[in-house]
Amino acid sequence: MRNVLTGLVPGAGSHWGEKLLLQYNLKKGPSIVAIGGGTGLSTLLRGLKEVTSNITAIVTVTDDGGSSGRLRGDLGMLPPGDIRNCLVALADRESALERLFNYRFSQGGELAGHSLGNLLLAGLTQETGNLALAVQEVSKILAVRGQVLPVTLDNVVLAGEMHDGRIVKGETNIVSDPGRIKRVYLEPAHCTPLQEAIDAILAADAIILGPGSLYTSVIPNLLVPGITEAIRNSKAKTFYICNIMTQPGETDGYTASRHLKAIIKHCGPGVIDKVIVNNENISPKLKEKYQAQGAKPVKLDENNFRKLGVEVIQYPLCAQHDLARHDPGKTLRVLMEEIQGHTAYLFGYAKRTSGDK
Repeated sequence: MRNVLTGLVPGAGSHWGEKLLLQYNLKKGPSIVAIGGGTGLSTLLRGLKEVTSNITAIVTVTDDGGSSGRLRGDLGMLPPGDIRNCLVALADRESALERLFNYRFSQGGELAGHSLGNLLLAGLTQETGNLALAVQEVSKILAVRGQVLPVTLDNVVLAGEMHDGRIVKGETNIVSDPGRIKRVYLEPAHCTPLQEAIDAILAADAIILGPGSLYTSVIPNLLVPGITEAIRNSKAKTFYICNIMTQPGETDGYTASRHLKAIIKHCGPGVIDKVIVNNENISPKLKEKYQAQGAKPVKLDENNFRKLGVEVIQYPLCAQHDLARHDPGKTLRVLMEEIQGHTAYLFGYAKRTSGDK
């Protein structure tokens, strides 16, 4: 398996001087831990890897849909999809490998619907004995800038309690259920965090939560015992990047402060130091597209943040193409301003609203 993967990567380029200088500069960058899952985390990582190689992505392992869900059911392994996306995002040679790892079989019986990257991670998981070791092998081959870690190696299931009292089990079922989410929790609750994840949090210069699905990408990581304790004990500031749009089935009608309140409800106070919120209006055409799906822009309610004693940073962060998602470059600039005070990274004005402390 390792020999096959090695053969997939093209030979190194000839500009070794430039490459070594880039590696030297990246190694001097801040130590950043990014916690989440889904598309939001991988998008964030694409920006971060341009300024530092000291990155740790801590990824949720509760996905049970699509190719990941099938591999989880068939092989009893942890879902590889979100981890695959993070590996590709941090890869030194991203464009060609992204096409390769994200290639999805459209036919072929049992292969149909699976992505090649998921299958490679599944094979290496069986060869090495667990997903974390498999990720280490792939990271070497892809020349990943930083490291990607599953938050736990335990086979946990995400469960949700709805406001009507019903219990819904499984990430996919929670999202598709028409009821409003009251809280989510893990089964088993007493799972074990990956020690490397704890160590990375304690040694970090900055910790970033999100962007991503609040109840299925961000909060599940924080429910793993030891994670929030490590965040509180870390010297690093913790930033929560709030979603630009609400998500049907998860955060219908949520304001920015309500996202934060949901995190506090599940983890207690003292986890988040600053919240980064988009203040850029999305185009009418894009807004209409999202409204047809039941999603609306997340409103910033500054007064509620003041009451919570958490600082809010407003900045135009939206990449307005086909989707209203965080622009990696814009998000990077505001993060680096906050983490290192590098005002040269800012091409605009970041407005802050300080909480009462």
